[in-house]
Amino acid sequence: MTLTDVFAQIQAGKVNELALIIKADGQGSIEPIVNSLEKLGDQNVKVSILHVGTGNISRNDVMLAVASHGIVIGFNVSVDTAARKMADADGVDVRQYDIIYKLVEDVDKALKGMLEPVYADKIAGHAEVRQMFKIRSVGMVAGCIVRDGVALREAKAHVLRGEEVVFDGPVHSLKRFQEDVKEVKTGFECGVALEGFTDFKEGDIIEFYVRERVS
Repeated sequence: MTLTDVFAQIQAGKVNELALIIKADGQGSIEPIVNSLEKLGDQNVKVSILHVGTGNISRNDVMLAVASHGIVIGFNVSVDTAARKMADADGVDVRQYDIIYKLVEDVDKALKGMLEPVYADKIAGHAEVRQMFKIRSVGMVAGCIVRDGVALREAKAHVLRGEEVVFDGPVHSLKRFQEDVKEVKTGFECGVALEGFTDFKEGDIIEFYVRERVS
């Protein structure tokens, strides 16, 4: 179960409480978090705090979440590598915060069914600019070779020049020779045009990315 699943579960009558495992950086943080969370909910659903502790989120915390169908919340702490792998494998929602208000607000919104989905950028691939040329119907196009992953037409792109990001915006067109294509795989050449950017330089790296909803 994730925070974004909670309201649907409540509406279906499958749960009447949100089980939480809370880890924080110190005892001074725990008290205000617990006090605020315990005030949330109503007669239909409430917060159930199963465990509170200090230090990083560990495998034991994730195991408890698996057993209880709970959610792990961390405040100013990290997630151990083993814990992250287990959480990913078992579908446990691990949320990290550095502002108490935001932590409490997210739990409150979940209980009320108003939590907005979280999105993150996922890198699809990188292409290196080899040359530039003009196409009448498209404009300035970068002739590239895909270095890793895939170049995607339905994506956004960063143009990386050394350590600097000189452009961030949508892909306008992707061509393989003269043909419009949806993707180009590693090792193949392609032509890339970006919306609102024409100042390509040889050696630029075009980083293709898509925004995906995070469970």
